Parts: sequence; C-alpha cells; structure tokens
Amino acid sequence: MQLTIGKLANAGGVGVETIRYYQRRGLMGTPARSGGDGWGGGVRRYDGDDVRRLKFIRSAQASGFTLEEISELLALEESDDRVRVRALARQRIEVLDEKIAQMTETRAALARLADQCAASDKGPCPILAAFEPD
Repeated sequence: MQLTIGKLANAGGVGVETIRYYQRRGLMGTPARSGGDGWGGGVRRYDGDDVRRLKFIRSAQASGFTLEEISELLALEESDDRVRVRALARQRIEVLDEKIAQMTETRAALARLADQCAASDKGPCPILAAFEPD
C-alpha cells in the first residue's frame, strides 16, 4: 500500500498538518520523495506501517496520553519493556481519576446552582452570579 500524505491523513482521521506536526515531534518518520524531475520534485509515499503508527498515536491520545508519553510508548514498543508501559498506564489512570473527581465536584456544584435557580424567580440567577468575577 502506497499512500500520499493526504490519503494517510484520511486513513487516520486527521489533517495533513497533524501528520506534519507528528513528524516534527519525531512521532512519525518523513519518507524521502520518490520520482520527480529535480529539486523538490516527487511525492512522499506512506505505507501500512505509517497508517498503523498514526492510528496508535491517535488511540493513545484519546486515552489521555501526552505526546511525550506517546513518544516513550513508541520507543517501549520496540524494547518490550512491559514494566514501564504498565507504569505509564497507571500514571495515566491516576490523572484520569483526578479529572473524574474534579468533574464530579463541578457537576454537583452546577446541579446545586440549577436547583437554586429553579427555586426562585426573584433576584439574580445563582448560575450567572456564580460565574461573575469577584
């Protein structure tokens, strides 16, 4: 399978600039240009491994991993260091648990404000008042 950067982007559900960004960050390689008739000619071609790597990056991002962590995961994939991979996953779980706790608190506070707002038609709305700067 030989894909242009546009087709690779489409296969991975991202934009071309995202792929270029990943390349600048060292997460993806930049293949040499093929063909062409001189300086700057030719087209870069990507293969199935590039599609797999792009999908890996996107899946890891969706799981909350940072690009730095993803870079480490990609390096660990080649070393088969499961202990470090598990440690990274556990760290990510801790961060997600913290975010879930924060969001749960925020949801409860907003629900209280909505109840207070519904309790009276007089005075300022508690929801709007809560967002006013001090």
